[in-house]
Amino acid sequence: MRKLEPNLLPLHIGSIPHTDPRAACKLVLEHFPQIPAWPQLPKRAFLENMYVQFSEGFPGVVIEDGRIYVDRTKDLDPALEQLYLAYLENDLSYGTTSPDYAAGLSAFPHKLSAISHQPLAIKGQVTGPVSWGLTVVDEDRRPVLYDDILADALAKHLRLKAAWQEQELAKLAPTTMVFIDEPYMSAFGSAYISLNREQVITLLEEVFAGIAGLKGTHCCGNTDWSLLLSTSAEIISFDACNYAQAFSLYAEEVRAFLKRGGIIAWGIVPADDERALMTETVESLVVRLHEAMDLLVRRGLSFDDLIPASLITPSCGLRTISEQAAERAFELTVGISETMRERYGV
Repeated sequence: MRKLEPNLLPLHIGSIPHTDPRAACKLVLEHFPQIPAWPQLPKRAFLENMYVQFSEGFPGVVIEDGRIYVDRTKDLDPALEQLYLAYLENDLSYGTTSPDYAAGLSAFPHKLSAISHQPLAIKGQVTGPVSWGLTVVDEDRRPVLYDDILADALAKHLRLKAAWQEQELAKLAPTTMVFIDEPYMSAFGSAYISLNREQVITLLEEVFAGIAGLKGTHCCGNTDWSLLLSTSAEIISFDACNYAQAFSLYAEEVRAFLKRGGIIAWGIVPADDERALMTETVESLVVRLHEAMDLLVRRGLSFDDLIPASLITPSCGLRTISEQAAERAFELTVGISETMRERYGV
């Protein structure tokens, strides 16, 4: 059984280029009243950079001069003991994300209380352990993911971050979905990542284990989709603008994923190309969405099975474009959803 029948509802990925948290929340709620996601605002402050945002409290972390790193020259044992104690006791307060690191999350409950209905679901997001661990380095510029102790601590740290966030979101809607954002999974299998499949799955599953509601993952590049589809993720979010063909190569894994109640978030709206956003229309993107879905249908999946299991999204976060372009992306996402839902009677 699927926990949620999205039926082509619209959703946004997380980051937007705005800097006023209340205005950002208002914008999100106007466009995505059924399934809103709190907005990440990386242009507001460096603390909202996706690799800094969930670093608060991590043992040895240093944030200075627009840089984040872990200083292993310090005695990390006391901080590691505190983390593992919180993990063993499931003390979610350890995972608190303060307003300085996520102003949109802090402002969200206030703006949500002003709307006249309760959302069907509410979405949050955390940076994934693979991407965080490859981006954040130690004092010798070695990624922390290649330190066995820090890698294990990182997964547990992000699990508590995800669980605390979900606890807060659960106060606002009956259903929660928390995505693990993993852009660096696009490099999996290359010489850049010396991790095997089992190591990646173990890291992801540690974080997923902290999420009681819908577990999602987002990768904006191409990857070994069989890996992500084999995890306990219940939502797979991908860039359908550029990688629908690659995704369709895993049709059998997608079929099994849908059979166990999985949901596909089709990132069909360009997220980083302002010219495309201003020239594409709802109608042109509906055509592209059908073409993307048909790639799976031609490999034996049922179109009727895809419709109830689909969300419509931008291809990625919108932090790199202008506010005007981001708002255009929201409008296109909603327009595609409305057109598809009306066409297929959902």
